[in-house]
Amino acid sequence: MEHVRPPRLRLLGAEVDLVTPDQMLAAVEGFVAAGKPAVIANHNAHSLYLLRRSPAMRAFFNQADLIEIDSAPMIAWGRLLGLPMRSGHRCTYLDWREDFWALAQANGWRVFYVGGGPGVPEAAREAILDRWPDVALGVHHGYFDMAPHATENRALVAQITAFEPDVIFVGMGMPRQEQWILANRAHLKQGVMFSIGAAFDYEAGVQIAAPRWLAPLGLEWIFRLATQPQRLARRYLLEPWFLIPAALDDLRDLREARRAAA
Repeated sequence: MEHVRPPRLRLLGAEVDLVTPDQMLAAVEGFVAAGKPAVIANHNAHSLYLLRRSPAMRAFFNQADLIEIDSAPMIAWGRLLGLPMRSGHRCTYLDWREDFWALAQANGWRVFYVGGGPGVPEAAREAILDRWPDVALGVHHGYFDMAPHATENRALVAQITAFEPDVIFVGMGMPRQEQWILANRAHLKQGVMFSIGAAFDYEAGVQIAAPRWLAPLGLEWIFRLATQPQRLARRYLLEPWFLIPAALDDLRDLREARRAAA
């Protein structure tokens, strides 16, 4: 299956692909059919904050094959700028998970997950296999020495390689998951790699997902802040202010584009 690249736009200092969940999954099918490694990343306000401060994060996003938008406020800002964005361009695991697992089961994909505390991946695996019993799903917790040459890390890479995955989910939170993918991508010769944060925590029931009706309203962050205030207060209440310079750059670029078109 030939992969048709979606439009790539620049927004709030970062490049993102204008892709819907269905288009993203079609891209995954193309990547798997090609039999080559690929990386699917995602941007939200937290990653935009980290991007301006971390060379490793910049390197990770520079080598990503597809960059989803996992942020309703980002889409709202893009629409204010006149970009061809809509709510359907928001892509996050909770939006596309059932369609993904349906594809994985139908196509016989082998999926490996890395992340979560001890016991969490196994609980998530059980919940997923209750719904999709024919999926081949390997798991490993995210509490290991991820230094590239560490014994634990090398053993994990060998375990993943032996599993022969078509898809690799990495859910260790930003920026740890991105750093791990960046450091190990060259050693994993197959598999579409996703950075998916706490996705399997939701599958395992150790975190409660925000009601899905909050997503199109851009209000999921309020639910998350209310349920995890100590962990998320800085992320949701302070970090967005650091994006003001990038927003001003977007406005400047918009004015210049309008002048050029006049």
